[in-house]
Amino acid sequence: MEPGLVERLIDPATMARLTELADLDPALVAADFGTPAAATALRETEVLISSWGCPPLDAAVLAAAPRLRAVVHAAGSVKHHVTEACWRRGLRISSAAAANALPVAEYTVAAVLFANKRVLQLSSAYRRQRDRFDWQSAPEAPGNYRRTIGVVGASRIGRRVLELLRPYDLDLLLHDPYVDPEQAAALGARAVGLDELCAAADVVSVHAPELPETRHLIDRARLAAMRDGATLVNTARGSLVDQDALTAELVTGRLNAVLDVTVPEHLPADSPLYELPNVLLTPHVAGSLGGELHRMAAAAADELARYAAGLPFAHPVLPTDLPRTA
Repeated sequence: MEPGLVERLIDPATMARLTELADLDPALVAADFGTPAAATALRETEVLISSWGCPPLDAAVLAAAPRLRAVVHAAGSVKHHVTEACWRRGLRISSAAAANALPVAEYTVAAVLFANKRVLQLSSAYRRQRDRFDWQSAPEAPGNYRRTIGVVGASRIGRRVLELLRPYDLDLLLHDPYVDPEQAAALGARAVGLDELCAAADVVSVHAPELPETRHLIDRARLAAMRDGATLVNTARGSLVDQDALTAELVTGRLNAVLDVTVPEHLPADSPLYELPNVLLTPHVAGSLGGELHRMAAAAADELARYAAGLPFAHPVLPTDLPRTA
């Protein structure tokens, strides 16, 4: 774990609750399981609370932790540190991915509503003109009424986005190969193929996991099929979009984009995406920040309480889930 993460992640009330639930040393943060302090703690540890930057829990680490029975991850994906050895050992694994999904969904909904309202374009034009502005003359009519929103992936975040968009007067489309029409309807959306979604939506929002088969899921052909003036929102992973093809479309001004993730994660200084007026670029901040981190810590405390009471985790991670999740 990175230095200072505990203080930023866990608010005092949650820390007090954690220390009541278990024999917990808040000062012990293991960035390396090979240190003497970590090795001593591992010998007695029954539940490991992990977060971003946790070292891999490989066979050697597990051999040094004979009493370990569960890992409660106070963050999202467990793929970076939960290894095959953990599954062979039969460890119970929990993740706060559901808690982290909430701010990402909120960011996405804000992006969708602002995109259809043409906030970037109108703000830029008003800044240039600095006088009475006839917004009715905008070349792309602003507004959210009866717009079509395409959600790619019924992940935790994708489902939350659909839930938050449901009260608006929008036509919601969903593409997910594991969701049938009846399940999509229960989520308030209409199940469609990805090609149809890209061609029909005013806003395409990407929420699929990063897997080998999802690389460039939004490829050159699907970008070309998007209607003029449409917006692509990506809060998932940069690899899901053919960024070269997207950049080419954005440079022409035909499409708009809200990008919280890119390839590479930190774009080179000469990337045109920094300067394009039709692009809102943020540095991977849609997930939990500041006080939002406390929600994940509270979720971890909830799971620890369930473990202590002999109850199953509310948000378990199973090895069968991994091929379909981030």
